[in-house]
Amino acid sequence: MAILIASGVTISTAANTKSSDLVSGRNQYVGKGRIQLVARGSAAGMNCTLNVAGIALIDDNAIPYFGGTGALSVNDHIVVDQVVAGGRVEFFLRNTSGGALTTDYVIYFTPM
Repeated sequence: MAILIASGVTISTAANTKSSDLVSGRNQYVGKGRIQLVARGSAAGMNCTLNVAGIALIDDNAIPYFGGTGALSVNDHIVVDQVVAGGRVEFFLRNTSGGALTTDYVIYFTPM
C-alpha cells in the first residue's frame, strides 16, 4: 500500500527560480521500497529534481506533462517510478520560463 509522502496543488514558482525542498516532516526519510513521482505543470517550462539518499532519480529535467485543465492522474502523469534502497527524499521545482507557472504533484512510497 502506497504512502503519500508529499503533495502539492497549484504550487506557484516564479519565473527563472527554484523552489526550496518540497518534502518535509517525518515522511522525508524512507526505507527500501518503490518511490513514484506524479507531476503535471501548467505549461511547458517546469523542471524537477527528485533525490533519494543524495542520488538523483530525475535531475533538473523537464516535466513532460502539462496543461491547464483536468486532474492529475497517477496512470497518465508518472515522471519517476523507481525502487530505492532508502534515505532522505528531496524534491525541487525549477521554472525555466519567463512567467510564473504552477505545478501539481504527488510523491508516493511503497515499502518493501
